[in-house]
Amino acid sequence: MDQFSAHLDRGWDLVQRGDTRGAEASARRALELDPNSPEAYNLLGYAAALEGDSLEAIQSYKQAFALDDTYMEAMLNAAELYVHPLGEFDEAIRLCEQALALAETDEETIETLLLMFDAMLGKGDVEGARAVVARLPDGPYENANHSFLVGRAWYELGDLERALPMLDEAARRDPTQSEHWYYLGLIRDESGNARGATEAFLRARELDLSEPMLPWSLGREQFAALVKKAITSLAPPLRKFVSEAEVYVSEAPGIELVADGVDPRALILLDGLASIENPGPPCGRVFMYQRNIERVVGCPDRLDEGLLEALGREIEATFMDKPGDGPGRKSMN
Repeated sequence: MDQFSAHLDRGWDLVQRGDTRGAEASARRALELDPNSPEAYNLLGYAAALEGDSLEAIQSYKQAFALDDTYMEAMLNAAELYVHPLGEFDEAIRLCEQALALAETDEETIETLLLMFDAMLGKGDVEGARAVVARLPDGPYENANHSFLVGRAWYELGDLERALPMLDEAARRDPTQSEHWYYLGLIRDESGNARGATEAFLRARELDLSEPMLPWSLGREQFAALVKKAITSLAPPLRKFVSEAEVYVSEAPGIELVADGVDPRALILLDGLASIENPGPPCGRVFMYQRNIERVVGCPDRLDEGLLEALGREIEATFMDKPGDGPGRKSMN
């Protein structure tokens, strides 16, 4: 193996181990040997994305497919960031259309269309998203993750009958993926299978917690300080409900809460609520689930904004929404 290839291989190996700084260093060493390597720029972008620096990652991906305008992998990596966390859905769709023109296999077509589906749904174009799913090659799919992604697409479109067998199959074929179990839990919950949903959600929670924290994740005390700052930044009509609450930070809801109907990927739990039997401040305790919040926010630059938005939504849902929305798992996200 030549030195250039050795740096690239080592970089991707370090990515798998969660060493994003080491991966970046390997990519830069590769670029010293070949400054016009799209593969090295792709690795550089991937490392930056994992570090939460989406804009830097986008620049590296753009450089990769500027050097090779047929480089699908870099296009799709960039499109994925445009979907989340950047929320630039039209740009994601444009890149997907460009990648589709290059797709030569069913696998490449499936991955591109499913990413385009996410972008369509993100911008609120449900009919466009449905049309994208209709373009997917027929199953069965060799890749268990494709079964999951197609099943998830049907679930997002509200077609539980089509979604359930595909999500079941994905969890059976690859039980190591938390996403497979999480979406299986969602669809079981909506189908009225409460026990099956709880079992799936507990599996998803266990797998989520087995993953390392994001490279840019904050320390517990630093995260708690940001939460308290977000509470003081709330608009007064919202802040009054939690201004006297004690703040606790955990990675995810406990298994007893999940068994009691709380979504394992809930962001916030407001507890110790005032009542006739329990007079006092409106809310006594705020539980913030750091791993779940950071996953949804997607990058450190949006953490302050994401905390404020999550707190606002949860306060409104707890104290201002009308009761009687019907049964269902308490998602709090």
